[in-house]
Amino acid sequence: MRLLVSGGGTGGHIYPALALIERLKQVEPDTEVLYVGTTRGLENKIVPDAGIKLETMHMQGFKRSLSLENFKTVYLFLRSVHHAKKIIRDFKPDVVLGTGGYVSGAVLYAAAKQHIPTVIHEQNSVVGVTNKFLSRYVDQIAIAFEAARNQFPEEKVTMTGNPRAQQVASQTASTFSWEEYGLEDDVPTLMVFGGSQGAPKINTTVVDAIPEFNKRPYQVIFATGQKRYDNVKKQLQGVKIGKNVKVVPYIKDMPAKMPKVAALVSRAGATTIAEVTALGVPTILIPSPYVTANHQVKNAQSLVRKNAAVMITEDKLDSRSLLLQADKIMENKDLRAKMAGASRKIGHPQAADELIAVLHKAINEH
Repeated sequence: MRLLVSGGGTGGHIYPALALIERLKQVEPDTEVLYVGTTRGLENKIVPDAGIKLETMHMQGFKRSLSLENFKTVYLFLRSVHHAKKIIRDFKPDVVLGTGGYVSGAVLYAAAKQHIPTVIHEQNSVVGVTNKFLSRYVDQIAIAFEAARNQFPEEKVTMTGNPRAQQVASQTASTFSWEEYGLEDDVPTLMVFGGSQGAPKINTTVVDAIPEFNKRPYQVIFATGQKRYDNVKKQLQGVKIGKNVKVVPYIKDMPAKMPKVAALVSRAGATTIAEVTALGVPTILIPSPYVTANHQVKNAQSLVRKNAAVMITEDKLDSRSLLLQADKIMENKDLRAKMAGASRKIGHPQAADELIAVLHKAINEH
């Protein structure tokens, strides 16, 4: 298969694409892939590091208020469509996949106009502006949350889940030991992680809760985010940190460590949810309020409704609410087991294979 993939800006658009590509090359070794992204997005580092050829285009998003910048956005979009048509003619893909971000709008629109089979993958429960626009032009639509189904033309939609889930679920058992962090392997571990950049409100809340965490029969590993680590260390001056609490800037290769986590505190991004449901990790979700259409709340609700997670909205988050939920889960092994089972039922351990099937459907039915 000759696959052209477009998606950019954030890891949430890139990592599902990379997971899909990895699996596709396993089952169809002669696959050739070209990735089209933006000039400034994370894909500029992540995609070449994965050994995938990358082409870039200059794009920007629409301002939600009336702005002269929107005229520039329209101009850049039209120019990018022209550029995308040339890329498509040169690469000659069998199918084009869009995983979100403004760049995928131009690429998928160009592909549809050139009568190339097209598929979009929507990772979130609330459909993004680009994918809503593309839904009328593409051949097939894959979704990761049932809540997204009624936001698209029904006849085009297939539930596949997020390919990242299959990538995580297929990892072999890790030989990792918590002793690397000065913790113990036979004590239940709560991991707190606000994203690679860290989340200020989560960080402040955990700092406030540490004197109480010191007293708990479980242990806590708290990742502050690389750029917020120094600030958290300043906040912790004069605060005693118990042997059962570790504060680190970042946790490398989290999916390899999550099978040894009793529960997780995290944001409710699509990639995180794909990972925790693939592994069956009980989770306290704290949705980011700084995302389009509050979609992380809706992502979280899909787990809360199935008793796989609990949610604390950021406006209700403080040390008391966090400790209440952490104690409830960490001090009840039976509850953790029930939440883990409910979480695994939501997961899509064959998500990449299901999305590959949608790509072939688009090719065969085009």
